[in-house]
Amino acid sequence: MARSLKRIALVVTVGTLLSKLGGLARQLVIAAAFGVGAAYDAYNYAYVLPGFLLILLGGINGPFHSAMVSVLSRRPRQESAHVLAALNTMVSAALLVVTALLVVAANPLINLVGPGLSPELHRIAVVQLQVMAPMALLAGLIGLGFGSLNAVDEFWIPAVSPIMSSLALIAGVGVLWWQVGPAVGSMQFALKGGIVLALATLVGALLQWLIQLPALIRQGLAKVQLVWDWRHPGVREVWQVMGPATLSSGMLQINVITDLFFASGIFGAAAGLGYATLLVQTPLGLISNALLVPLLPTFARLTAPDDRSALVARIRQGLMLSIASMVPLGAIFVALGAPIVALVYERGAFDADAASLVTGLLMAYGVGMPAYLARDLLVRVFYALGDGTTPFRLSAAGIGLNVVFDWLLVGGPTPWGAQLPFNFGAPGLVLATVAINLLTCAALLLGLHFRLGGLPLRHWALDCLKVVFAGLVAGWVSWALSAILIWPQDFLGLLIEVVISALSGLGVFVLISCSLGVAEVRELVQVLRYRISPR
Repeated sequence: MARSLKRIALVVTVGTLLSKLGGLARQLVIAAAFGVGAAYDAYNYAYVLPGFLLILLGGINGPFHSAMVSVLSRRPRQESAHVLAALNTMVSAALLVVTALLVVAANPLINLVGPGLSPELHRIAVVQLQVMAPMALLAGLIGLGFGSLNAVDEFWIPAVSPIMSSLALIAGVGVLWWQVGPAVGSMQFALKGGIVLALATLVGALLQWLIQLPALIRQGLAKVQLVWDWRHPGVREVWQVMGPATLSSGMLQINVITDLFFASGIFGAAAGLGYATLLVQTPLGLISNALLVPLLPTFARLTAPDDRSALVARIRQGLMLSIASMVPLGAIFVALGAPIVALVYERGAFDADAASLVTGLLMAYGVGMPAYLARDLLVRVFYALGDGTTPFRLSAAGIGLNVVFDWLLVGGPTPWGAQLPFNFGAPGLVLATVAINLLTCAALLLGLHFRLGGLPLRHWALDCLKVVFAGLVAGWVSWALSAILIWPQDFLGLLIEVVISALSGLGVFVLISCSLGVAEVRELVQVLRYRISPR
């Protein structure tokens, strides 16, 4: 079994890495072709609802995927095929209605998520949403199919499937660039480019569904027929698991819609958020899988009262490992934001103004990376304890707080005419999320403190301060090397600047943390070395 789990983990890791690399290549192509111009800015508003459905219903570990894995893994293959066919029928019927609504109501929906868009951007976004509307149907089919494949130990296709969307977008933008040329500034290019982006996204979702069909047929799970059997125990069990999970996951998207609502008055903010988010999520996703996945089953096995001391020790270990990995990475993003953005994106239509916008957003993300991963860890502890209510309530409270913090930190006039004291612009959207994550972490820690009969929070806080201090010094070293030394400003020069400055900062972080007695930093280095070279 251990060997099997290691093999599965390797397959998922490789597939995820390929998908992340594909996503990075996609963003590089989009950045070179559109920068933060009208086509891609409008696309980020049009993609909100179709993308939300694709992530929520069709994403790995989404509600559909998780429900299918938990239910079908305990059932015979023939019964699983029947359950999948019944769910495909019912979900398709419901999502066809959603697709029609997206097409008909595209105009008011874009008004809802982007009230501050200019008429030109609004028109492009409406057309894009109508083109991408069928993704609602495809999202449900993708999630059900991939969950069914995972239930029968098929992991490669679900893990690598997002690369199909990236390839479709790269191909679409390439054809557009070949036919139209670099007419980036024209509104005609923006409209054509917007339609190409939307159509390529739809084709990518279609390919994600088509790529799973041969595997479903090979596993005996594919039935080409309509099955209206909502009374089957397996179907009912899937709906029972899927309902609450969909509600909880859906609440997170409300914060995204809120951010876009406030971003609509800042030209290029939505596009900039997309570029900065990818730079953060690529390393964050890989590190979180490497650190959290091995700890989550451990939490579930240590929920008995007799195991409380061991559970507390594991919580501390996971919390400190999360902070020790995110603090230096966040410090590097803050210190080297400008050269990182220039290295990755600054070419073609992605000019200096676009780089400045994304740099500010990336630096804001860097500030909040430790809280992001720590919150994710603490939520999983509550799930292991059988408490999904507390994280749900905090998520609900976070929605209201996000509105307030977005309004306070983005800046602008108040209804009574006064100017708010803070005016961070687009980075204020990210800082608002950072503030919510910090408050959520504090609330989760206090909840665990009372639930587990006390946690050594002062001792943990002292170790966290040691890590933060090491991170601040590491960030200063990285910034000093980048700012003081004279580096060539071509691609190779930027690459050398980022690599040498970042590695120097990481080295300083490890030395200071270990000298201050933070054991988890030494453990983290050992874990990363093992991940790179298991021998």
